[in-house]
Amino acid sequence: MTATRFDAGTALVVVDVQNDFADPAGGLYVDGGEQIIAGVNDAVDAVIAAGGHVFYTQDWHPPTTPHFAKDGGSWPVHCVRDTWGARLHPGLTVDGPVVRKGTGGEDGYSGFSVRDPVSGDESTTELSSLLADVGVRRVVVVGLAGDVCVQATALDARRLGYDVVVPWSLTRCVKVAASDVERAIGDLRDAGVVVAAG
Repeated sequence: MTATRFDAGTALVVVDVQNDFADPAGGLYVDGGEQIIAGVNDAVDAVIAAGGHVFYTQDWHPPTTPHFAKDGGSWPVHCVRDTWGARLHPGLTVDGPVVRKGTGGEDGYSGFSVRDPVSGDESTTELSSLLADVGVRRVVVVGLAGDVCVQATALDARRLGYDVVVPWSLTRCVKVAASDVERAIGDLRDAGVVVAAG
């Protein structure tokens, strides 16, 4: 179980714990992704017991999008809407709103914003307003992957003025480059995110 403390002003944001990332048969499997699920579930139980809130993000891409390598983007096909790969992992405790991202083919790295991969235009998701509606002051970000969507979500949360914690034991990384994990942790800490051991 994570050692991170929760209270009524805290939101746990569970990022993209979906079959395509967290199952070895997934289209963009993150090595060890399934290993975080029990700890994430413990964190869900803990924040709810403390009177806090849980929110989930979910990649939900169309079958064709400039986000995918087959269409000119960077990533293999993953989390195509209404497929097994896009579903939240069946072992994950889901007890809160789910914010879908990338629904129009955008790059949906952060739970707070999406970017058109062609024009570069950015727009917001509903996550920020959901947090504001319940008076959240502090955000704990867990899920997949630490060096991509977890990082982007945590950095956006900092930019929006939240105190942010990333319990590093509750994420796993893609590691496209060998230095990606070190870079991600450095960028998070430079932004004022607390990267905790657990």
